[in-house]
Amino acid sequence: MLQNKPKDKKYFIFVALVFIVLFVLNKGDFDFMNKDKSQNKETASSEVQKSEDVVLQTTNGVYFLPTSTTHQIVEHSTYYLSYSEEHEQAEWVAYELKPEHISGGKHKRPYFNQDPKVSTESAHWNNYKNSGYTRGHLLPAGDRTFSKEAYDETFYTSNISPQLYEFNTGIWNSLEMRIRNFVRKNGKVYVVTGGVLTDALPTIGNEKVSVPDYFYKVVLYNDGSQYKMLAYLIPHKEEKRKPLQDYVITTDSVEALTGIDFFHFLDDTLEDELEAAVDYKWFVR
Repeated sequence: MLQNKPKDKKYFIFVALVFIVLFVLNKGDFDFMNKDKSQNKETASSEVQKSEDVVLQTTNGVYFLPTSTTHQIVEHSTYYLSYSEEHEQAEWVAYELKPEHISGGKHKRPYFNQDPKVSTESAHWNNYKNSGYTRGHLLPAGDRTFSKEAYDETFYTSNISPQLYEFNTGIWNSLEMRIRNFVRKNGKVYVVTGGVLTDALPTIGNEKVSVPDYFYKVVLYNDGSQYKMLAYLIPHKEEKRKPLQDYVITTDSVEALTGIDFFHFLDDTLEDELEAAVDYKWFVR
């Protein structure tokens, strides 16, 4: 059996130095690992921020949308709507109208179809059959002649409301044409339109599509230096034609009737001023 020889001081000093060197090296590695982790966290945070920015940039494109009382907003390629299942139609349709949107040619008129994006299913067009009412567009097909896809999307039943023939082809059509003529001369506007959906309205069809007593349009325009706003409220009945300006009211009045807040992205002071005014002269020039 061999006996171990006692170790001298040099041996212990050597071992101690080895441990010190190893510790320093390992500590350096540990610091680098921590630094990498910190950098990874910073990168991840940056990526999250970039993602949030993308979302904000996306939603900024639809800042003109009004509030929805139904909480069912539907997005199509060139317009948005807030669908009311209770009334089986949109409480509002909102869209931009630019000169290029109305510069296209004629398209073959499609059949009306149910909106595939309405989660509760939009009303079937058969509800209008033999009802005494026409299928009145909210976003006019004439405002989307620049492409066949955009044109066809206006024929979803979520974009129509029961309208008397004389109303649809008369005063309502005149207002639509007035807006298009303004855009051709002056440029882009934002439009929000719909029927005033209240309790106890008459209905048509098996799905009980409400027949509004009034229809509205709210128009917002920026001439490059200031915003201008205009609201129309038109009774849904057969009556002697009046000048369009006779139907101009305050946007505040339309909001009170519908419970909808229009163009709320504006500065509160400016919004209050525009919504309380009745100024149509800028629109008829």
